[in-house]
Amino acid sequence: MKKREVVVITGASAGVGRATVREFARRAANNGVAIALIARNPEALADAKREVEQLGGEALALPLDISDAAAVEDAAARIERELGPIDIWVNDAMESVFSPVKEMKAEEYHRVTNVTYLGYVYGTLAALKRMLPRDRGTIVQVGSALCYRSIPLQSAYCAAKHAIVGFTDSLRCELYHDNSNVHVTVVQMPALNTPQFDWVRSRLPRHPQPVPPIFEPEVAARAIYFAAHARRRELWVGMPTVAAIIGQRLIPGLLDRYLGKTGYESQQTQQPVSPTRQDNIQHYVPGDAGAHGDFDARSTSRSWELEFAMKRNWILGAAALAGISIAWATRNRRNRDRSRSHAERDEPQAWVA
Repeated sequence: MKKREVVVITGASAGVGRATVREFARRAANNGVAIALIARNPEALADAKREVEQLGGEALALPLDISDAAAVEDAAARIERELGPIDIWVNDAMESVFSPVKEMKAEEYHRVTNVTYLGYVYGTLAALKRMLPRDRGTIVQVGSALCYRSIPLQSAYCAAKHAIVGFTDSLRCELYHDNSNVHVTVVQMPALNTPQFDWVRSRLPRHPQPVPPIFEPEVAARAIYFAAHARRRELWVGMPTVAAIIGQRLIPGLLDRYLGKTGYESQQTQQPVSPTRQDNIQHYVPGDAGAHGDFDARSTSRSWELEFAMKRNWILGAAALAGISIAWATRNRRNRDRSRSHAERDEPQAWVA
């Protein structure tokens, strides 16, 4: 029987993080799992903890601000004391502001950077401190297509996501230099139906939304679970992510103009912003929002691109085997035809009187 996994998930209270908690608890239930849940909202963490326990796992709720490096380090030490050595650390916590750059405030850039970028750095440092001496473990950075292709109205978030890729690429090089078996992977996500659009700070006249097409958070959770065990360098989730990343490499200028024309409208619904709207920049929004946002009717629960990516080795192996089989059969047929031709040529000809 496999030993139980010890998993840390930041941003575990809602959205992708919450869906990922459920995915690990459900998938690892037979072998046992212990999940450390990190986020600011103690009420939502308590509910997430109960969900893990109902699925047969063990959970430790750790309400803290991921931008506090000392708190993250203390949490990692407590996790190892109470749950055991950390096998997987998933960095997912994020904040964003929907606003044109010209209306942004310095403290908003500071806060988004502290959470969405430096929160990943602090989590990674805490994980490495424990994984490197054991020479094992996996760190999953939950990224976005916006790591490569920025869009208007989310400059702070896009910049932080770009920074995650730069940081992680440097770290990979160092792990290779040290011949370390600690693995780091990035999972680049498409637009997802999460509660963040209800509490993200926004200066838009209408309610913010993910840029369609939209995927359910369970798609992201499946990708994260797979990436945590498959040792892939990077995983792109959904065809919109693939198109955005490749498009940025091929036609960045054209995308600048296209997104300048479409990017404002595509990030807003037709619903006016509520005058009582709260945001989570400085303080979490009370209550348990769960994993899903308001866009279930417009979201898809499956990505065929992700299914292919996760089964890539099997599909390519099957294709290679089929190719070898066809080549072998073709060769055998040609050999038979050649032998038959030789036999017919060498057979004595009957003389007709």
